[in-house]
Amino acid sequence: QRHAIICSLQFKATVLICNGINIMSSPMQFFSKVIKLYNKSHILGNLPCCSRFQLYRSLSVDTPKVTPEFPKVVFSGIQPTGIPHIGNYIGAIKQWVTIEYPTVYYSIVDLHSITVSHKPDILRENIRDMVACLLACGLDPDKCVLFQQSSIPQHTELAWILGCLTTLPRLQHLPQWKEKSHGNIDAKLGLFTYPVLQSADILLYKGTHVPVGDDQLKHIELARDQAKAFNKAYGHFFPQPQAVIGDVKKIKSLRDPQKKMSKSDPNITSRIDLTDTDAEIRKKIKKATTDSIQEFSYNSAELPGVANLCDIYAAFSNKDTEAAINDLKNLNKVQIKDTVAAAIIDTLAPIRSEILRIKSDRTYIEDVLTKGAEKAGTVAEQNIKEIKKMVGFS
Repeated sequence: QRHAIICSLQFKATVLICNGINIMSSPMQFFSKVIKLYNKSHILGNLPCCSRFQLYRSLSVDTPKVTPEFPKVVFSGIQPTGIPHIGNYIGAIKQWVTIEYPTVYYSIVDLHSITVSHKPDILRENIRDMVACLLACGLDPDKCVLFQQSSIPQHTELAWILGCLTTLPRLQHLPQWKEKSHGNIDAKLGLFTYPVLQSADILLYKGTHVPVGDDQLKHIELARDQAKAFNKAYGHFFPQPQAVIGDVKKIKSLRDPQKKMSKSDPNITSRIDLTDTDAEIRKKIKKATTDSIQEFSYNSAELPGVANLCDIYAAFSNKDTEAAINDLKNLNKVQIKDTVAAAIIDTLAPIRSEILRIKSDRTYIEDVLTKGAEKAGTVAEQNIKEIKKMVGFS
């Protein structure tokens, strides 16, 4: 034989480039294209069939773990809209505390919070309150980077660059813009470009994993598209961030279980805040909608109120839905509500005390934010420096 070819190929969602062939396919599809290429080059054209068979057998295929091009970096943000409610706690904060990646960024995204009308003094207080709540819930500033978004100017710098790669129709089709603008011609530019800043928040730190709710999936998709657009225009720099959705139920309003629990709901009995007293918690749960039932049944479509209370109980008692149903199925409505309230109080009582303690120590809060800004700023400054060079600013 005049030629012998030995190839070692690794396949695991990897794009292979071989003599101008780009493939993301099975080994045999790849081999056939290689053979065809070499036949055209008259390298294998005169080999007997048995020799070609030996060539196939000489191709060694293994599937080792693929080393990621980018290290795992978690980024997530939360708006400082006041004391979080239990929906925020279950859906986001509780999940954040359990994440143990080497590099984790959590940002108080105050720039996003001014897309609606606000009062400066209240915003300042809300920022401090949010930091106190996150720390009281168990977030460790020594194991993550907790910082205030507006303290890092590179967020807005990158947002402008990404905005210059994004079309108007792309933003107009995002569901949150449609929902929040309501077709109002007076809707603010900040609300329209909010998702671009969100992409910048993530990509500035080369975030690879973003814990979000399913209502934010379209925004993560936008971040991926903007990363691709930048990489195509200026060179490969950003990873493709992926959403991380926790396996938790979405907590609904206590008064209208067809809607999610929200801070903007004018009815304060629709939610339980992390600083509510034991008496307030019992009172709000007592008033919670439980549908017209004779006996317990978990059916989120037909009995959303009961299902919501069951989901809350499951989250605060650290049980799965089946176990929670088993605990509640033989109880009447009054007993169900008492059981749910007790589970919430058991968890929130120590958190509430810690929130109040931390809030009273403003120096500690400022120290946490300062140290977080220093850590985030170092990375942001280095990355934006490289980005500006790639774009042509330096």
